[in-house]
Amino acid sequence: MDDEQWLTVQQIAERLQMHEQTIRKWLRTGELSGVLLGDKGGWRVRPRDLEVFLRGRGWAPQDEHRKAAP
Repeated sequence: MDDEQWLTVQQIAERLQMHEQTIRKWLRTGELSGVLLGDKGGWRVRPRDLEVFLRGRGWAPQDEHRKAAP
C-alpha cells in the first residue's frame, strides 16, 4: 500500500451518516472499491475511490453544493 491514508468502514459510515452494514454491502457487491484485510482487519477504502463512488451516484461533496447555490 502507498502512503495514502485509507478509510475504515466506520469512518465512511460516520462521514455519510449511514449504517456500517450498508457500506459493507457496497464493498461486498463491488459497488464501492476497497480491500479486505481479513476478518479482523476489515475493509479499507482509498479516499479517491470513495469520491468516485459518490460522484457516480450523483452525490457531490457538500462544499460543491454551496458553490452551485446562487
